[in-house]
Amino acid sequence: MQETKLYEYAVIRIVPRVERQEFINAGILLFSKKQKYLNCRYELNAGKLHCLYADADLEFIRRNLQSFEDIALGKHSQSPIALLDAPERFRWLTATRSTVIQCSKVHPGLCIDEEDTLQNLFDQYVK
Repeated sequence: MQETKLYEYAVIRIVPRVERQEFINAGILLFSKKQKYLNCRYELNAGKLHCLYADADLEFIRRNLQSFEDIALGKHSQSPIALLDAPERFRWLTATRSTVIQCSKVHPGLCIDEEDTLQNLFDQYVK
């Protein structure tokens, strides 16, 4: 029997007009401390986004989502946050903020395979 591992995840949200507090789910951020795993998967659905705000700047949002992913993966970028270790990056990315890209509260779970779990959560909350 395979060992289950504790993980934490948050739903990545696009909030095009922060003052209205409306959002669409755009991705999943998944972290497993024991496995030293931090990854995210996202998708920008222009149709859904334009239902909330027809004038949304898709390129601006796309760049922000890409920066979010770069930080999660620790890719060398212009952000010094990307140089932190995985737990610090996860906590920084999931911190409460009032920006166009936000995260849900962090939720725990148990999994056998982090990649499969990331895809399953993505399919459940984003697709």
